[in-house]
Amino acid sequence: MTDNFKSGFATLIGRPNVGKSTLMNYLIGQKIAITSNKPQTTRNRIQTVLTTQEGQIIFVDTPGIHKAKNRLGEYMVNVAERTLNEVDVVLWLVEPTTFIGAGEKHIADQLRKVKTPVILVINKVDMVKKEEILPSIAAYRDLYDFAEIVPVSARSGENTDELLKVILKYLPYGPQFYDEDTVTDQPERQIVAELIREKALHCLDEEIPHGIAVTIEHMKKNRKVMHIDATIICERDSHKGIIIGKQGNMLKKIGSTARYEIEKMLGCQVNLKLWVKVKKDWRDSEYLMKNFGYREDE
Repeated sequence: MTDNFKSGFATLIGRPNVGKSTLMNYLIGQKIAITSNKPQTTRNRIQTVLTTQEGQIIFVDTPGIHKAKNRLGEYMVNVAERTLNEVDVVLWLVEPTTFIGAGEKHIADQLRKVKTPVILVINKVDMVKKEEILPSIAAYRDLYDFAEIVPVSARSGENTDELLKVILKYLPYGPQFYDEDTVTDQPERQIVAELIREKALHCLDEEIPHGIAVTIEHMKKNRKVMHIDATIICERDSHKGIIIGKQGNMLKKIGSTARYEIEKMLGCQVNLKLWVKVKKDWRDSEYLMKNFGYREDE
């Protein structure tokens, strides 16, 4: 390892749904964080690792900063805000617009409390005309004193090489934290649970997804097949019926789309069995939140 190697931590923040997980997955070149067009998809801090010849960036993906409505919401906001002080550089993702709403102003207020350099990443530039990007840069410049501003498209990868160079600029020199082949610190079981939750989010209606969690009851490889038993937890009996669907069709759809993704990730055949359980108002129960893997001390 040479003296000019850099390594450090970068966090992605932003309002729900601006493309944080999509960007992280693109940069890593592998699907680790689940993506969905529904807000508040990411619930825990996810660390992914990108190692290049110049350095190693550990990305910490956080839940979106938003006004909390319940205990799970408070937990998610606390995780996001605590992370800001623990990293070398903050990447704030926004969309290319000149309208700066209350959510953005709330994030800017949180950032003024920390000393970490902030790079503004204007995502989704492939969705607007080129001449619309400059006015949005100007609008954000008035809001906060950014170290750098980089427009990108997480979907097409446009300008992401430039973003990596800018991130490395703000990392300290030092040896790598992880081996070259490490891409995440997430345990396999957790990624599997998240992939199932992602497929449920894609398949279900607006109301239910926030109230679901997925637990892996059993995961064991037998010969060449990985056998997985998982439970989808929901908050109401009426939700259970919707998740199962007519003659179990919805549950089958969730299971088959999740199995395809899990097989791709694990590189082997998967036998996936899904159950559905109701735990009333689990998002307001500290005990149940801990059971489903949302721990304050992480």
